[in-house]
Amino acid sequence: MRRRLAALLIVPALALTASACGSDDDKGDKDKADPSASSSASNAAAPKPVDSASPMPAVKGAFGKKATIEVPKGDPTDKFVVHTVSEGDGSVVKKDDLVSMNFTGKVWKSGKDLGSSYQEGGAPQLITAGSETVIPAFSQALVGQKEGSRVLVVAPPAAGFGSQGNQQAGVSGTDTLVFALDVGDVVPNKVEGKQAAIPSDLPQIKADDEAPATISVPKNDPPAKLVDQVLIKGKGAEVKSGQSVTMQYSGAAWKLNEGKAKATLFDSSWKTGQPFSTVIGQGQVIAGWDKGLVGKHVGDRVLLVIPPAQAYGDEAKGEELPAKSTLVFVVDILAAS
Repeated sequence: MRRRLAALLIVPALALTASACGSDDDKGDKDKADPSASSSASNAAAPKPVDSASPMPAVKGAFGKKATIEVPKGDPTDKFVVHTVSEGDGSVVKKDDLVSMNFTGKVWKSGKDLGSSYQEGGAPQLITAGSETVIPAFSQALVGQKEGSRVLVVAPPAAGFGSQGNQQAGVSGTDTLVFALDVGDVVPNKVEGKQAAIPSDLPQIKADDEAPATISVPKNDPPAKLVDQVLIKGKGAEVKSGQSVTMQYSGAAWKLNEGKAKATLFDSSWKTGQPFSTVIGQGQVIAGWDKGLVGKHVGDRVLLVIPPAQAYGDEAKGEELPAKSTLVFVVDILAAS
C-alpha cells in the first residue's frame, strides 16, 4: 500500500525508513512513488557499532535544538560509530521499543546538509529501535541509549543507504553520513485501555496484541456515511489538520469479507515492523482518514468505516481491495506533532 494511504515518513530531504507499507500493486501511482525505495537495505551487513574512531566529527549545541556538526579533514574510517555526546536520565531504550527521535545530518565528504527534524516543516520521528525496516544509523544507534541523550553517529554506507545510496537525498553509494540524534521518549507500540462496545451492525475489532488486528465484518450492508467511532479514548492532545500523525492500523474491505469472523486484511502497519506516519487533514491520505481522524486524540483507538466515495471509488487496488469498496480500519493514534 505504498501510495494508498500516504507518503512515507519523510523529514525534509531524507527518508529514514527502509520500506513503506503494504503491497506492490500500485504501479500506476508514479506521482507519489515511494521516496525511500533507494534505501531499502544495505547490500552488506552493518558493522558492529564502536564508541569512537579517528578522525571523529564534533557535535555542538544543546539537546532539543538543531545540532551543529563539524566534520574533520581527512577521510572517514569504515567504522560504524555510535558515541554518546551527553547522556540523558531517562529509561534505557531496548530493542523493539518505539522511540521519539530528532536528528541533524551531514554527508562527510561533501559536507552536504541532510536536513534536520528541528527545521521548519520537520517533526520528531518515531523509530522502532533495532528494526530492520529502518537504516542502521538510526535503528541500531538507539538501542542501549537513555531517553534524553544526544548521540553522534558516523555511518559508513553499510550502516546507511548501502551501495545504492539515496538519490533523492543526494547520498551516493560510497558516502559516509554523520548524524546528531536526540533520543526522546519511549512510547507504546499500541494504545492501551478498555475498548468500548461496538454496535452489532458494525465490524467487531480485536486489537489487544502487538500484531495485525482481527476484524469481523457483520453480514449486513455497510453504512452509507463515514463512521469514526472512538473505541479507546486517549488522554493525549487533539489531532489537528496539518500535523504529522503516527499510527498503527489494519484495514479490510467490507463486502469481500462480509459475514467472516476474521477478515482478510489488505494492509496493516504491523506487517512492516514500523508504525505509519503521515500529514493528516491535507489530502495526503484518502478523505475518510482526513475526516475521521482530525479532531481525535493521541491515545485514541478509532474504528473507521469509509464509504467508497471517501476511499478509492471506482478504482480497484488488487484482489483484496476491489473497486467500490467500503473500507474498514482500526487505527491506534500513537503521536501527533
